[in-house]
This record gives sequence, structure tokens and C-alpha cells, in this order.
Amino acid sequence: MEQESLFSSSGQGGATPLANRVRPRELAEFFGQDQLVGTGKVLSELIEQDRLPSLILWGPPGVGKTTLAEIIAQKTKAKFITFSAVNSSIKDIKQVMEAATANHQFGERTVVFIDEIHRFNKAQQDAFLPYVERGEIILIGATTENPSFELNAALLSRCKVFVLRALDKGALVKILHRALHHPNGFADLEITVEDGVLEAITNFANGDARMALNTLEMAVLNGQRNGHQVKLTNADLTQLTSTRSLRYDRAGDEHYDLISALHKSMRNSDVDAAVYWCSRMLAGGEEPLYIARRLVRFAAEDVGLADTNALQVATNTFQACQFLGMPECDVHLTECVIYLAAAPKSNAVYAARNRAKKIIKQTGNLPVPLQIRNAPTKLMKELDYGKGYQYAHDSSDRLTTMQTMPDEISGAKLYRPTDQGNEAWVKQRLAAIAAWHRQHDNPREGSK
Repeated sequence: MEQESLFSSSGQGGATPLANRVRPRELAEFFGQDQLVGTGKVLSELIEQDRLPSLILWGPPGVGKTTLAEIIAQKTKAKFITFSAVNSSIKDIKQVMEAATANHQFGERTVVFIDEIHRFNKAQQDAFLPYVERGEIILIGATTENPSFELNAALLSRCKVFVLRALDKGALVKILHRALHHPNGFADLEITVEDGVLEAITNFANGDARMALNTLEMAVLNGQRNGHQVKLTNADLTQLTSTRSLRYDRAGDEHYDLISALHKSMRNSDVDAAVYWCSRMLAGGEEPLYIARRLVRFAAEDVGLADTNALQVATNTFQACQFLGMPECDVHLTECVIYLAAAPKSNAVYAARNRAKKIIKQTGNLPVPLQIRNAPTKLMKELDYGKGYQYAHDSSDRLTTMQTMPDEISGAKLYRPTDQGNEAWVKQRLAAIAAWHRQHDNPREGSK
């Protein structure tokens, strides 16, 4: 396997994308991540002083992860090696690592850059671990996915994670201006840009510098040309930016962030935010049945008995999504989201379940009281299974003094209703039942 830098200048011709032709080589040319590489910031100091630890660069596409790796490659005095997660086998990795070990023995450092490190499987990641542990390589990984989910815990614990943010409009405008005046950008063209064009490109790019530069390049190629003169207009740009591609990975971090935002907006009774996040997921191509399943869960966990109709609405929505599919079921999901967001909230059912789990974990397999055990056979009856059972329907109040909890936890109150919505009635009903028992359980038969 031939290992060479991703940043080789070979092949730089007209076919090389603009984003590669104008890629920054110095931190001074790197815009938009001042929280990491601004003056005096820790990562810029580490790069300038060439004393990097193993690190992970985590951020969405087009925010500068690979560019930072290139800057490091230019700055470091160490041997710089790149790996592809697509075509690197464990054998390939070990061969290069053995060479790195030999170099380390002679005092030479090796920096290994892995773009899209999340694409390496567990075995491939494990192959790097001993070399990182022994300090024989400095590992730099770039990923668009949450390292907590995608990287082995042992490898992650030995790396410093730096989070790169989506680029703001100011940073993207700077990047576009730099590209227009860069000697490797459009040196043979005289480009005039109408007011508002660059801002429109940044709006379309959605924080992604690569998308912004690709859009600029397409605009130049399709602009109004007169010899070497090119004019970029808002009217021409509209044809390129009529449809914005939203960043969304149904199996990645964005997926979990958006469903979390939807849940928490509904829990906070923010109807408009809930509709927005639901629409964002649909626009990104999320499976509608996934959203519908989460709404069914929300109806029980966060609305509960405060609105006994909520679960039915959510279940009906799931069925509608099954029947119709996209795009028709989008309005059903929106209707359900609005209903759940506006509904009174209670997590009393969810809390009751958690209290029960905690008690069970603490007390184990408590025996079922004899009076409520099933007694289908003669032997069971002889062993007093079912003895003392009281049939509630035989009582005028439909209540009995019979104990149904194990003795060890007879006083436990797992469900604690709120005053929200319909649950207020449940609370009143349980209070009436408790008052009945205080009057009639004196003492309660079978209690300790």
C-alpha cells in the first residue's frame, strides 16, 4: 500500500476543485474557529510549537478539519502519514506502525492523520491503540460523528477532543473573498460580484465552507462572461441555490440532536419549536415512522395521564404514517406534535416505573402474598394459595382491605399523580381510596 499525503500538490489543474486550490496553509488564513485557533488559544499554540498530543477533530462537514490537518502537516517536523478508512486493512496499518516504531527508536516522531476515523471498525481502531499508548505515534483523527459513539473508549481516552463548529456567515464571507483573490482561485478571470451574492451563497451553504466554495465556483463557471470578465448576479445565483441541501444523517449525531430537540421542545410546551424540529427531520429525509414511534413514547412518558387522549392521538398518527407514508403523512405528524406540545404534562407514570425498577433492584424477588396467588390445583389450595382472597366486585365500594403488596414494601407509593389536566381527577380518586382504607383497614388483615 502506498502511503502519501492527502495534501500533495500533484494533479492541481483546472479539474481540481476550488476548495482544494485555495486551501489555507497557515493559521492566519484559517477562518471561523477562533475558539480553538485564535490568538493564544490552546490548539493554535500546540500547532505553532509542534507539540501536539493525539487528538480528535470533531465537527460537521466543511468546517476545516482536513484543513487543520494540512496546516499541521506543513508545520510539523515529524513524518506525516495519512490513512483512508475505506481501503486500509489491519495488515497495512501494522506495516506502517512498525515503521513508525523503528523511527521512534531513532528519535523521529510520526504523525498519523485519519480522515473520517469513524469509518474504521473496532479491529482497525484497536490496531492503533498500542502505538498511541507507547507514544510511538501521534494520532490525529477527523470525524463528523460523535466520538463517544463511534470510537473505542480506550482509544478515545488517550486523545484530546477538539470540537469545530459550523461556520458563521462572517467567516464564510471571508473565505469567499479570499478565494476570489487567491492566485490559485480564478487568476485568469476578472470577476465582478453584485451586492448580496456572497451573502446569498453563505445562506445556502449552511455553515459548510466546502459547499460555499463549490457554489462560488459554479457561479463563476455559469456567470455572465465577456472574454476574461465574469459578472456574478443574484438572478443567476438563484438558479444554483433554489434548493438547499440540509445536513442530516439518519444514523449519526445530527439524528440524535434533532430528535432530542423535538422531545424537549414538546416537553417545554413550545409548539412552534416542536413543529420546526419535526419539519427539520422530515426535510432531512428522516423515516416518518421513527418520528411517529418517538411521539408514541412521548405521549406516555411526558403527557401520561394528564391527557388520556394523547396516547391514542400518537398511536393513530403512527397508523396514519404506516398507511400513507411520505409526503402525505407530514401533516399528521405535525398535528400530533402540536397536540402533544400543547397538552398538559405529567411524568408521573414514567417516574412510577422508575421507582418500581429501583425497588425491584434493591429488594429482588419478593414473594407474592398468598392471598393473591393463583390456586388452580388442590395442592396449591392446601398450601393456602389464594386463602383470604377478597373479590372487590362483591363489595359495594368495589374496595377491600386485602393487602396486595409484599410485606417488605407494603407502604411504598410508586405512582404520585400531579394536578395537571386529567391527572387531577386521578389524584382525587386515589385520595378517596386512601381515605376509605384509613377508615376500614383497622388493622389491615395480613399487614405487618
